[in-house]
Amino acid sequence: MTTIRLITKINASIQIVFDLARNIDIHQQSTAQSNEKAIAGRTSGLIELGETVTFRGKHFGFYLNHQSQINEMEMPNYFVDEMVKGHFKYFRHEHTFVTQNGHTVMIDFLQYKVPFGVFGKFFNKLFLKKHLEDFLLKRNQKLKDLAENQQ
Repeated sequence: MTTIRLITKINASIQIVFDLARNIDIHQQSTAQSNEKAIAGRTSGLIELGETVTFRGKHFGFYLNHQSQINEMEMPNYFVDEMVKGHFKYFRHEHTFVTQNGHTVMIDFLQYKVPFGVFGKFFNKLFLKKHLEDFLLKRNQKLKDLAENQQ
């Protein structure tokens, strides 16, 4: 199991950050580098508890589909998306939001397992983990910019 944990401090209200983080349209804007498009399930607006979304994006030169479902949500503090269909053996992304000193701290806790045994582990170590970290860092910077400009 691989774990990625990121902390992003944002000068905006917790509700604004929470809503931006679960907004399908904003997700598509913030992942332009992989041309992510919502193609099934909730395809725009704010995703809610129990809903699914399927994204199609280009990663490592291939267009891949990834379907997630929101399995837990506590507004405006927490939500979890888990893979329903995709290329991982396991994929769970916890999004936590905490107010500290007038700012919102956004915490990403992503855990996943790769398929293909030793080859998958090798690919993960060489490329995939860094790719996912960079993907989330770019997304988080976009969320931060948008949130701080709404204040």
